[in-house]
Amino acid sequence: MSYGHAHHLARSSQHRGKQPPSPASRPPETTPDPPGILAPDWYTTPELVPILTGRDIGALYRWLNKAGVPQRRIAALTGTTQPQVADIISGRRSRVMVYDVLARTAEGLGIPRERMGLSFWGSDGTWYGPAGTYPGRVTVSGAPKRVSPEMLRRHLIAFGGVVLTGVPVAKLGERLDDLGELPPVSLPSQLNHGHVMKVRDMTRRLAVGDIGCADPEIAAASVALATRLLDVPGPDTVTRTLRVAVAELRIEAGWAAFDAGLYPHALHHYARALELATDAGDAYCQAIALGYAGLACIEHGHPNDGLKLKQVAQVATWGIPSDEQRAVVVGEGGKAAVEACQLVSSAIALAALGEHAEAARAVARGRDLWTPTPADPFGDPDRTAAALELQRGRLDLAHSLAVASLRRWDGGRQLSRTKTGIVLAAIHVKAGEPRGLQLAYDAITNVTKLTSVRARRQLTPLVEALETRPGTDAEELARKARQVAAA
Repeated sequence: MSYGHAHHLARSSQHRGKQPPSPASRPPETTPDPPGILAPDWYTTPELVPILTGRDIGALYRWLNKAGVPQRRIAALTGTTQPQVADIISGRRSRVMVYDVLARTAEGLGIPRERMGLSFWGSDGTWYGPAGTYPGRVTVSGAPKRVSPEMLRRHLIAFGGVVLTGVPVAKLGERLDDLGELPPVSLPSQLNHGHVMKVRDMTRRLAVGDIGCADPEIAAASVALATRLLDVPGPDTVTRTLRVAVAELRIEAGWAAFDAGLYPHALHHYARALELATDAGDAYCQAIALGYAGLACIEHGHPNDGLKLKQVAQVATWGIPSDEQRAVVVGEGGKAAVEACQLVSSAIALAALGEHAEAARAVARGRDLWTPTPADPFGDPDRTAAALELQRGRLDLAHSLAVASLRRWDGGRQLSRTKTGIVLAAIHVKAGEPRGLQLAYDAITNVTKLTSVRARRQLTPLVEALETRPGTDAEELARKARQVAAA
């Protein structure tokens, strides 16, 4: 520990638990500079004011670097590593938002916490900061309201009396009007593989579902928890693996948003996942994030952009090791499966752009690369091919493909069975077959049992088929399908 920091800590301990002097009587504000590097009041430089108040650590590190402070020195002072400092400076690492990391940075660089909008007030209203850093704008009586464990115990006991008797019991306890808010859970001081497993466990839990994808709010909350860990220092191998794990979680959250009809949210998650995967050099997550983003663009009316993303995803798959299989369900399996799915789904964009022959070739190439088994949780070239043949009016071929898809999902996910059922019903209705209306009714009913907004929107081909079929029954089913699709 340098003399500057030892002196700083010694002064802090002398004043711990004491009230600060009044603004009029205390000495002028002083804080030790990073030893032997900058002037004592370096943080008062006017151009640093918006950087510090905005807690822009990347801009702060760039300023220090430009002022002659090497990255290794910044890392040593702030309790991080030189590669992490380099990532923050370059913008590859997400913006630092975690309080503990911000406080550690301010402490290490000798910046008074109030300069960064942080505080030395304790939860009990006691001043714990070093002398000379009290800003003089807050008093103990004006400190945020806190609820102690003792107050909570009395509240619970008092409320227990209400549960037992229906009315408050005198002298049993003391109910609180406001329980306050819990402080954030502290981050670990060092990463290990257990934190990576925790993130991957969140991804697995989100991936489990039969009637739809994960709830997008729960997925977003999981992402927020996992993203906090990215600012915690750790061995390079662990930090890289964590980035991949958070990228996988982001992909799952993106799929949840996509399934819920939240197109901008989905693209945001996929963009963040792509950044993390690129930073970690993980081709698998790069390909999946690009591919899912492309599919989202295609289904939201941007087939040209979607096709570009799909083509880049295909190139990204070339970097996936041929024997790689992901334990966490974020994609379609191994290298061949990922590339095949990009090819097949790119056919949707090609067909939308009028390139039907090229779309057929893309499907054929994908089917040559990979044939899914019932054990594969994702990927269905038969359903996509059936939908494309339905668009072209080749109903016999479309029917055989839809039947093969339905057979694949027999006993499997309800969501996948329902999507195939929509395509099969549209084929029968368009062909004028007697079973068509019953299949349409079943498909519409099954969609209403799902949480998937995306599945509801895939009713459009069935609505179009019903509207071309004469009769009041077909008209009524078309009306109901439109209502379900818009819900």
